[in-house]
Amino acid sequence: MPYTICVLGCGTMGISILSGVLDSLSSPSSGRLPPSSSGTSTPAVEIEPSALPSRFIACVSRPESVRNLKKVFRDERVEIRRGENLASVKESDVVLLCCKPQQAKTLLQEMHEALDGKLLVSILAGTTIKQLKSWVPASTHVIRAMPNTPTRIREGMTVISALPTELETHRTLLLSLFYPIGRVNFLDEKHFDAVTALSGSGPAFVCLILEAMADGGVMMGLPRKEALEIAGQCMQGAARMVLQTGIHPSQIKDDVTTPGGCTIAGLLTLEDGKVRSTMARCIETATRHAAGLGKEKE
Repeated sequence: MPYTICVLGCGTMGISILSGVLDSLSSPSSGRLPPSSSGTSTPAVEIEPSALPSRFIACVSRPESVRNLKKVFRDERVEIRRGENLASVKESDVVLLCCKPQQAKTLLQEMHEALDGKLLVSILAGTTIKQLKSWVPASTHVIRAMPNTPTRIREGMTVISALPTELETHRTLLLSLFYPIGRVNFLDEKHFDAVTALSGSGPAFVCLILEAMADGGVMMGLPRKEALEIAGQCMQGAARMVLQTGIHPSQIKDDVTTPGGCTIAGLLTLEDGKVRSTMARCIETATRHAAGLGKEKE
């Protein structure tokens, strides 16, 4: 049955999710995604039109945000509203919470009654289901999801909190919402801070490495445009080899590394620079920071 989804705080991530879903609704490829788009962790599902939203409400608080959304969304199914959170939630069946973690408590408590019986899907880093439930009616169904920005081109990674028995009926809806925009996995909530760091922040970390590789190519005489394309395709190709074949990254590395060759010379330089441990510690640090984002100031 068609339903209305309301995005509270429709910023970068909200735009990414709505763009991906709208694209899947209008794309002739909607339905079952090709096998290459799904990993073993992503359940195979049929994307039924009835399981996707038929109406979208994007809520923001600033005039400039309204102007930005109007430039992005020209689909008549998307209603852009400013300062109408309460009314928008009342009209919706599913609420996607995308505001800043520090704003969640006040925002949800202001619309407490409007959330009665609704499905609330939070993408907030560091804000637990327990916290969210304390701010909404007992009848509100609360689920956490952590997508990342590549959802906009249908190459995202979304991790959804494991569903208790009473919420299993929402599994199809959740898969239909996030499956068209990338891979989907279900994990216990205890893993969400690490997921936030690895998947949510991960694109920024990967792009830093990508930029550095391109800079190296420029240093050695390659034109900037070509260096970026070569580095980007190299990174994408290696990642797809891991995801589509199941080959471990170390095996791909070893296959490229010949005795006395340029690859091992470069790898030793990376090891000298502690790139491996620095990246691992980066995920650790980001995870610890994510754990504190939803905590109230004392």
